[in-house]
Amino acid sequence: MQKFKNYINGQWEEPKTNSYFNNINPADTSDVIGQFPLSGQDDVDAAVHAATEAFKRWKRLPAPKRGDMLRKAGDIFSARKKELAKVMTREMGKPTFETEGDVQEAIDTAYYAATETRRLFGHTAPSELGNKMNLSFRVPVGVCGVITAFNFPIAVPSWKILPALAAGNTVIFKPSKDTPHSGIIFAEIMEEAGFPAGVFNVLIGKGNMGNMLVEHPGINLIGFTGSTDIGLKIAETGGRLNKRVSLEMGGKNAQIIMNDANLELAIEGALWGAFGTTGQRCTATSRLIVQSGVYDKVIEILAERASKLILGSGLVDGNQIGPVIHADSLANCENYIKIGMEDGARLVCGGKRASQGDLAKGYFFEPTIFADVTPNMRLFREEIFGPILSIAKAETLEQAIEFQNNCDYGLSSSIYTRDVNAAFQAIRDIEAGITYINAPTIGAEAHMPFGGVKGTGNGHREGGWTAFDIFTEWKTVYIDYSDTLQRAQIDNY
Repeated sequence: MQKFKNYINGQWEEPKTNSYFNNINPADTSDVIGQFPLSGQDDVDAAVHAATEAFKRWKRLPAPKRGDMLRKAGDIFSARKKELAKVMTREMGKPTFETEGDVQEAIDTAYYAATETRRLFGHTAPSELGNKMNLSFRVPVGVCGVITAFNFPIAVPSWKILPALAAGNTVIFKPSKDTPHSGIIFAEIMEEAGFPAGVFNVLIGKGNMGNMLVEHPGINLIGFTGSTDIGLKIAETGGRLNKRVSLEMGGKNAQIIMNDANLELAIEGALWGAFGTTGQRCTATSRLIVQSGVYDKVIEILAERASKLILGSGLVDGNQIGPVIHADSLANCENYIKIGMEDGARLVCGGKRASQGDLAKGYFFEPTIFADVTPNMRLFREEIFGPILSIAKAETLEQAIEFQNNCDYGLSSSIYTRDVNAAFQAIRDIEAGITYINAPTIGAEAHMPFGGVKGTGNGHREGGWTAFDIFTEWKTVYIDYSDTLQRAQIDNY
């Protein structure tokens, strides 16, 4: 069985703990992908030291030169796209047509970030004093710790890592324990692209290793994607240590279908939004809010189509839905079926583990739909992170928006309607960081801001130009060429 190593200071290093864990294929638990490091404090210290030393040189490299390496990384991601997609599918489950899209997100982000290295604009402003100039510009933050989830093991890290490097920071990346192989290949690509030793490092581990990164005094910034519970703990630590923290956490996203919607389009969007990535997206369509005039029809068609979705290994062409990530996730789905039934929701289809034939080897769960869900039910309010869709009925647009906003999260949202006035009312009134019109709640593009409100995040946005707000700080400079002491606010008034 292959043993993998950490990537620290340009070298592949065995963990100083000499401990490893097995990475399992969730579609076939007999398939062990390999053994991966259980890193400890000494490994974290070594990576932080390497990143700190590298930062002294990296931040001085002209930004467009950093962009050249990012562009080359994009080329390598592109060349290895299909290979990397299969690696990702094997360790996290979603079909290869999805994981290829995951890699494409990194390709797009690499090229975009490379371009932005020539656009790290500052501002100049007139001074209130004569013979004096005022200007400001962006400077890197320092050593960035990046901690991400399993569901997008290349795309989501790229949103953080590539802009961070473009801005002149150095990075220590901790992939999810469920997708460490993808993190290893990320390091291989960055090494081949020519990033100097120590600029990009990868540490594999479980449990407390993430805390070691967050707590380490040598790390200046934490970029995190994961659960709200863990994100809030990271925020507490960051506040105590006066450390910059960017959080991308949970979601409970709703798609609204109005009576006048293109129903065929809306149902296609609901199926993709609810069951793509087996519902394991922070932007997944977990709630469907349907106006009363089309409510019964939507449920009937959705249930028929959901029951025909093909489950199986994502490595097999034609399969549409892969497994959930592990046994705990499977048990969580089963628990929410019980919760839904106890709360009085109507189970329309699915509702149990899929265990026929080869599906018994993995963590497969049937695409599930509950109808007659009300806003007070746990199904309507709590993030499940699995292939379970809850449908609620609304009488009016205003009630549909009220139901949409009746949630602790505010990441993504969607409305299907042919009424332009209704669309703009939804854009104005929905409480979410992202709103789609006549499209599902999933489908973010690399050059646009990504993030949410309320329990979804802490105000930062990833993607596009907004990522550089996270990974840079502003420096203001006053240049006085008057050859005399000029006291601002005193001598000029």
